Amino acid sequence: MERTLIYTADNSIVSMPVSYFLKQKGFSSQNLVQLKKDPSAVLANGIPCFMNHILQPGDTLTLHIREDYSSEKIPPVNLPLNIVYEDADLMVINKPAGMPIHPSMNNYYNSLANALAYYFKQQNCPFVFRCINRLDRDTSGLTIVAKHYVSAGMLSAMIANKATSGITREYLAIAKGAVRPLEGTITAPLGRKEGSIIERTVDFENGESAVTHYKVLDEKNGHSLVSLILETGRTHQIRIHMKYLGYPLIGDYLYNPDMEHIQRQALHAWKLSFYHPITGEKMQFTAPLPEDMAAVLYP
Repeated sequence: MERTLIYTADNSIVSMPVSYFLKQKGFSSQNLVQLKKDPSAVLANGIPCFMNHILQPGDTLTLHIREDYSSEKIPPVNLPLNIVYEDADLMVINKPAGMPIHPSMNNYYNSLANALAYYFKQQNCPFVFRCINRLDRDTSGLTIVAKHYVSAGMLSAMIANKATSGITREYLAIAKGAVRPLEGTITAPLGRKEGSIIERTVDFENGESAVTHYKVLDEKNGHSLVSLILETGRTHQIRIHMKYLGYPLIGDYLYNPDMEHIQRQALHAWKLSFYHPITGEKMQFTAPLPEDMAAVLYP
């Protein structure tokens, strides 16, 4: 994989080192370390240079981001892929329920990573799997995959600094009962449940801060369709917060094993918006409510 980025130092800027200029563009320290490993990766006005080279107003900075290897231990498998968007820097995938993000001991050939490894192998293109907003295996919906280490670093920083980055993730869930109040904010810290390596629980003493904003959109057949926006991104946050509120998600084998209407937690990442890490363009994507969730509300 090779991606070329070209920047022009604005005539209004002061002279500054290449490293400082790139950090202003959102490059991480790790990104700079990776670029320095390739002597021909950074060029000022067409001439290879070091990170301490002083850029002058009007100079052109060219970056060659190269990766000639692929993720190890991810066998390519021909699996269906619903690609919502793709460019040279990132992809947005609508992941189905039942597909894990990463291979694991019991899911070595059925993950999103396997599907993407096959997709890029067909193009004879090296690919390192970097999923930015991971979804649980049985949660469907939109997830971002970075196509090189620079976009990965920038997108990961957006996730980590959501309050100032402009990235928004909105979910749809089906909860048991008529959720009241109709909208609000759930603030309850989360931590590991004692005796379990998987489950989490509300823990006001040792848990990490967790904030979820919710709003009821519809009520049908004894269930509520709820929109949820994460302010933090803790493991199982929505599932635990809705149970804490008194309205657990249906089909949730860990926190509410009610499989009468659906065989997985009724949770779908339906809207995603963020600023493109390279171009700065505002991006927004949606994925409609999947059939198994829609059938519960509108049979």
